[in-house]
Amino acid sequence: MITASRFFIWLAILGASSAMLVAAGFYLHLRPGLPAVHQLLDTRLQTPLRIYSSDDRLIAEFGEKRRTPVTIDQIPEKQLQAFLAAEDARFYDHFGVDVIGLGRAAVELASTGEIQSGGSTITMQVARNYFLTRDKTFARKFNEILLSFQIEKELDKATILELYLNKIYLGNRAYGLAAASQVYYGKPVPELNLAQMAMLAGLPKAPSAYNPLANPDRAKVRRDWILGRMATLGYITADERDKALSQPLTAQYNATRTEVSADYAAEMARAEMVARYGDSAYSDGFRVTLTVNSDDQAAATNALQRGLEAYDQRHGYRGPAGTTDQVPADEETYRDILEAYPRVEDLYPVLITAISDENNQAAAWSRHLGEGFIPFNTMTWARQFRSTNAMGPEPSKVSDVLSTGDIVYVRRQPAEEQSAETVASDSDIADNETTMDENAAPVIAPVSMALSQVPDVQGALISLEAKSGAIQALSGGYSFGQNKYNRAIQARRQPGSTFKPFIYLHALEQGMTPATIYNDAPIVHQGDEMEPGWRPENASGEFDGPTRLREALYRSRNLVSIRLLQDLGVDDTVAFLDRLKLPTEHLHRDLSLALGSGSMTPMDMARAFAVIANGGYDVQPYLIQTIENSYGDVLYEAPPAILCDRNCDQLRENSPTPIVGFPAIRVAERLADERAVYILHSMLKDVIKRGTGTGARVLERDDLAGKTGTTNEQKDAWFSGFNHEIATTTWVGFDQPATLGFREFGGTAALPIWVDYMREALDGMPASHMKQPRGIVRVRIDPASGDRAAPGQENAISEIFRSNNVPERTAGNGLSGDDDANLPRNLF
Repeated sequence: MITASRFFIWLAILGASSAMLVAAGFYLHLRPGLPAVHQLLDTRLQTPLRIYSSDDRLIAEFGEKRRTPVTIDQIPEKQLQAFLAAEDARFYDHFGVDVIGLGRAAVELASTGEIQSGGSTITMQVARNYFLTRDKTFARKFNEILLSFQIEKELDKATILELYLNKIYLGNRAYGLAAASQVYYGKPVPELNLAQMAMLAGLPKAPSAYNPLANPDRAKVRRDWILGRMATLGYITADERDKALSQPLTAQYNATRTEVSADYAAEMARAEMVARYGDSAYSDGFRVTLTVNSDDQAAATNALQRGLEAYDQRHGYRGPAGTTDQVPADEETYRDILEAYPRVEDLYPVLITAISDENNQAAAWSRHLGEGFIPFNTMTWARQFRSTNAMGPEPSKVSDVLSTGDIVYVRRQPAEEQSAETVASDSDIADNETTMDENAAPVIAPVSMALSQVPDVQGALISLEAKSGAIQALSGGYSFGQNKYNRAIQARRQPGSTFKPFIYLHALEQGMTPATIYNDAPIVHQGDEMEPGWRPENASGEFDGPTRLREALYRSRNLVSIRLLQDLGVDDTVAFLDRLKLPTEHLHRDLSLALGSGSMTPMDMARAFAVIANGGYDVQPYLIQTIENSYGDVLYEAPPAILCDRNCDQLRENSPTPIVGFPAIRVAERLADERAVYILHSMLKDVIKRGTGTGARVLERDDLAGKTGTTNEQKDAWFSGFNHEIATTTWVGFDQPATLGFREFGGTAALPIWVDYMREALDGMPASHMKQPRGIVRVRIDPASGDRAAPGQENAISEIFRSNNVPERTAGNGLSGDDDANLPRNLF
């Protein structure tokens, strides 16, 4: 008996020694390849690229993984306890490895040939998630154990738990606890209730199997088990458990909730970040702050969309987006029919389910808004579209416009235009949602809708801070979701008469004045076998004869501009435009240049008008203000622009470089004579006061200036305007150039958009005028000849000049100023 006992003792010692030798062998073999634990603290979690406005509002998020790292102090204690109950109840007692759990895993391996439950502690999951694969092999498990020992030795429990909760995958692209809280419940972790905490704690075991969106029944079983475990472990009371168990499932998918509609600007920033950092831009947690202001951007987006819709409705109703004969039917059928018609911005696709001429309305159903009705008074604009220049008669009843089975787009009517029982804010409306009391059955009132249609026409708006070039707002089309083509920076179009101020600026630098007389009379260029003849006209088809340059600019007289360019010389003018840093490679080298031939993007025009607005300094548009890494370190900050008149190179050389690789300042050199620019400001203010831009007078400001532009056959409509602080350009046209209609001009299609935007952008801003430079004088002149007015001349007007360009002659008869004897040669 004793001999047998000794045999078994020695056998046990031998087995233990062998196991220790095997373990030691594995340790010696695997240890050199194990990563250092301190790398955990330096690990960059894959965090998406986030784009913010200048006032710190989220514009966009780019990246495959949604993650928002949090510290252990930001997580409620009960949420921590829920994870411990679900994953590792002995977390604070073990040294990285739970012997009981490992024993269970070993039995599974021996009996089935593979590890099923794993027996992993939270520490072991940290080791696997950060350093290892998820392969269920013995070698990987042994590595996991060794790493867990090291982690527990070098890191405290709180740090380990924080690493775990920031790394784990919880389904639906949510990595980490904070991201999952937003994805499933649309709120931060501290705002979760106990039932929601338990639901999230149940996800690490199997994010797909226990996903409350995909498998709500299994998810609830897992949640309830965790609540029971929490009560058993003393984390919560029985009453807290029972109350949480009675809670219904409230999880629903919540997309990233952006705060600013600036998709075109966000895409520009994304492209710039990828150009700088490659694919790591999407995963390294960069935070990019743009120069875009959220209020200005909202004003730009709304102004452009409303302006394009207004143009579209002026030209009539093009008919339904689609039709179906499956009416009446059930809501599921309606939902399937409308699936092919996406929501476009604030326009919702609806199915017309009934027509009532007696009640003056149509019944409609929307998968976004539910049941609704369209009053006839929202359809009166809907004359039949026949061509850009022709429409059918005005409708007199609902059936003149709509038919049962039509699929049309509508806008939810503002609350003030609805009856009391249908009022609900748009913020309460999303796909398939209805507003309801938590403890009551849903009450769905019919929604009042206004007939609309998705515009065919497109446009762009760009607003720059004139003295720095910072982009304050940018919209490159009606809807980024519908078409990602950014017309603000990609569409090269003829600028038309919006280009004339640069010709006039050159003339002012060359000694001409606002009082210089040119003849507004026909010009005919005979053609030849190679080129056809050219007979340019004014937009009105009329001619005014002798005209001062000031009047010719604010009335946009084409023939004066052509004669002016002819005197200045095309080559010299192009050289001047090069000095202004306009993209002359896309401009024509002939007299048509005076009418804005060639092509420029809306951004080109906005930048060029910013040069005029700021007094003649070279500024370049920029969008990114700062770039920060995931630790909050500033990697890049846009340097401020310093307007410089002299010794600019010395200013550059003496500026420090606070961020390595980037200049401390951007030196904006003077490109144009400030006196000529000041006079041009005055002339362009008259465009608004008495010229083609009088529609801007509704803003009731005296510091605004600008220029309308319309190209041949009304294919492009422009307005570029400014005060001394802000320069804004708007453009309207079709992507495939076609006429906007013979009644559409810069002042009717583009200017109203500019006005709607500037009303918001300038709200509360004091008037800002360019300061009068030295060398400017004011003289009374004869309005007919441009000469000095005679003493006592009754019809004399005041004009400004550079001091070396004041008219030398006095008007002919000294009284009336109507003597043509001294009219200048520019008339002939």
